Amino acid sequence: MINRAEKLSLLSEMIAFAQTDENIKIIEYNFLFSIAKQLDISKEDFEYLFRHPVTYVHLKTHSERIVQFHRLVLLMNLDHKVSSKQLAKIHNFGLRMGLTHESINRVLDLMDSFPNKIVPPDFLIDIFKVQYN
Repeated sequence: MINRAEKLSLLSEMIAFAQTDENIKIIEYNFLFSIAKQLDISKEDFEYLFRHPVTYVHLKTHSERIVQFHRLVLLMNLDHKVSSKQLAKIHNFGLRMGLTHESINRVLDLMDSFPNKIVPPDFLIDIFKVQYN
């Protein structure tokens, strides 16, 4: 299980990603807040992260990094408008998490073939499994 510092880091990273387009849309805010609730982060702490981002904490396990990357992909596709700036940023986030360039590109290429660009978790896991085989 991840600790509080890692949880705050995850949220802070997601908030920074959502701010790629300058203004966070209500659908993005609600999604982020639902993640905060899942992580047992209070509304006050969640709101604080918008003004005071925390330092990135590298997730220990590969599965935690895949889950976080999946959250970022979901966040990126909420408004059905994906900019080249968002694609570059999500790619960089994935690399920083230690995910392979090939796996990241495969996920981003495949997302267009699914309804609402939502890559099912089992497909995502299979893509990232390949890098370890």
